[in-house]
Amino acid sequence: MTESKKTETAVLAGGCFWCVEADMEKTPGVIRAVSGYVGGTEPNPSYEQVSGGTTGHREAVQVEFDPARITYARILDVFWKHHDPTDPDGSFGDRGHQYTSAIFYQNDDQKRIAEASRDALNESRRFSKPVATEILPLNQFHKAEEYHQDYYRKNPVRYKSYRFLSGRDRFVDKHWGDEAEMPAAMPKARTKAPTYARPDDETLRQKLTPLQYKVTQENGTEQPFANAHWDNHKPGIYVDVVSGEPLFSSLDKFDSGTGWPSFTRPLEPENIVEKKDETLFTLRTEVRSRHGDSHLGHVFRDGPPPTGLRYCINSASLHFVPAEDLAKEGYGKYSSIFEQANTVRK
Repeated sequence: MTESKKTETAVLAGGCFWCVEADMEKTPGVIRAVSGYVGGTEPNPSYEQVSGGTTGHREAVQVEFDPARITYARILDVFWKHHDPTDPDGSFGDRGHQYTSAIFYQNDDQKRIAEASRDALNESRRFSKPVATEILPLNQFHKAEEYHQDYYRKNPVRYKSYRFLSGRDRFVDKHWGDEAEMPAAMPKARTKAPTYARPDDETLRQKLTPLQYKVTQENGTEQPFANAHWDNHKPGIYVDVVSGEPLFSSLDKFDSGTGWPSFTRPLEPENIVEKKDETLFTLRTEVRSRHGDSHLGHVFRDGPPPTGLRYCINSASLHFVPAEDLAKEGYGKYSSIFEQANTVRK
């Protein structure tokens, strides 16, 4: 239910910090990502100064992560696979030193891991050009202005347009494809990803209870404090009752006092779709499953740290898979996060 008390940070520069921040915050095990500036001489740099190339800073992101759920090496795996590390003069359409790639280490272990990770990428010959990413000691991280933080959430249309038009997404797809979310050390042989889909309506009516059908298919809402998972404290994951796609983890669940299961973030953000909901004479953000198209609930901005979000979800839209049954039910890839969490707590 809670993050381990010990967290670590990585500081990374990979061009546009909006993009690096978004990619990192979608990575399981990352607690938060903060956009900022690193490496220059100006004591209090502004975005205008840094983007103008007058201070020697780079746009960078400070990534706070839970080492019980993800390693520093895995953070770097994700970093390599979401920008062009071979460009010595900028990043896609953004040119200049302020947009170049770098890893800023904070101790000897991070330096060693970063250098080994870079060398392995070079030796893989994934790219026709050598990796240009510098590995440098961290001097000071300056947090960027508030309007830059969580830009991908605040300005989703502009953010997605920027990513597409800059060529970043096409570059990642061309060079990594399905491996974009896989650790570099994994075998090159690809495993077939599970297929999640919404059954036809007749099958759904046979599979689901009347309440599950009403909630997921008719945007219904169940009663608070009288549902299956609002006070479930067992370790495990929650999947879409319709499609089976993974949605949330007990490690991100908290007691919101509302009587519905509440989470600070999704287990797999790509499986969550947000939509405007103007019913009940107010504007809310509905959340649905991507593959099952199930109505799940709503997300609010009154949650606790580390995200400040509250995903308020109907139990009727969820199937709970206990940690000890993950492998048996086909979700074995998530077993390690609970094993690691148990090790830290002991």
